[in-house]
Amino acid sequence: MTLKELGNETAQQFEKSYGRPPHWIAAAPGRVNVIGEHTDYNDGFVLPMAIDRYTVVAAAPSEQAGMVQLRSTGGHPPAVLDLHHPLKAAAKGSWHNYPMGVIAGFMTNGATLAGFDALIHSTVPLGGGLSSSAALEVSTATLLEAITGKKLDLVEKALLCQKAEHDYAGMPCGIMDQFISVMGKENHLLLLDCRSRETKLVPMQDTAVSLLVTNTNVKHELTGGEYAQRRAQCEKAASVIGVQSLRDATLDSLERSKALLDAVVYRRARHVIGEIERTGTAAKRINASDWKSTGELMYASHDSLRDDYEVSCLELDIVVEIARSIGIGGGVYGCRMTGGGFGGCTVALVKSSAVARITNRIAADYEAKTGIKPSLFVSRPAAGAVLLKG
Repeated sequence: MTLKELGNETAQQFEKSYGRPPHWIAAAPGRVNVIGEHTDYNDGFVLPMAIDRYTVVAAAPSEQAGMVQLRSTGGHPPAVLDLHHPLKAAAKGSWHNYPMGVIAGFMTNGATLAGFDALIHSTVPLGGGLSSSAALEVSTATLLEAITGKKLDLVEKALLCQKAEHDYAGMPCGIMDQFISVMGKENHLLLLDCRSRETKLVPMQDTAVSLLVTNTNVKHELTGGEYAQRRAQCEKAASVIGVQSLRDATLDSLERSKALLDAVVYRRARHVIGEIERTGTAAKRINASDWKSTGELMYASHDSLRDDYEVSCLELDIVVEIARSIGIGGGVYGCRMTGGGFGGCTVALVKSSAVARITNRIAADYEAKTGIKPSLFVSRPAAGAVLLKG
């Protein structure tokens, strides 16, 4: 389904739900990170792309002044917000905390907001680490720009959405998800410097290659504060090496400090330093349409995440090994886990002409090895947030 078709479907759903057509329709994509994992909180680089899976929000002025109705086609319970009173976050896990945080951000920034009725429809897979939350936030912000007439700077818009996720959803996310959902461009990846917030579009014009996302449909429950632990280990390594963050370290400076570091802390730092370097190199290789070298960097990234950072899991490793066994001859250049780890998705760089064959092979082999049916879809780099109507 094209984005235009998705917008039309959402408009029909809105009219069915509210009994009148929408006045505004906005959309924003999910994303997949091609390379650059666990580098964001180390001031490093990430290289995400927008996927052609979108969250669409259709809306019309409310018949009740100052009231906002939020409905979803995803089976979530509806929510009603009263703009006459300060907006307060609902219980953690409540889906409407995401759009509510964005609405609150606009009002804090001085936007005058009357009531409206909204319907949210999404094709971004939930729970697979493809940033359905950022797609919801950014589509809401794009809608509010149209409703209020207050157009935000792109960085300001992304940061407002990130703050909504921090303050209302209680999720201390980095900046990558909102930045790519706002700034994505068709046939381009986005190289994001997580320290300076500078962005650079990286062309990926060659339609002979695509990205294949495999959701393992597994998410392992963690109880030991794994992410906080790794962040602390990175900070420890930076302190011992004598740099502000691992962004400023090199593999040589790490080796010079090896004797002073715990073996685990050393491995964590080796991943981050290497991954920051791989990400910058991958951007250059993609710009040159060097798919073989890009694929090798993706495999190296996965190996490092598995062995040094220890955030992979059996199911992710199985998908990557299936991809390796298919090889370039079968149409796979490279594959790696993407996202925080311990489940979720892999991303593979594949020949577009071989997508159907690769998809069938990965699905069959993965289910045979795990007993779990994976979910797969292919995407080219897609456009970022857009106003479809209004």
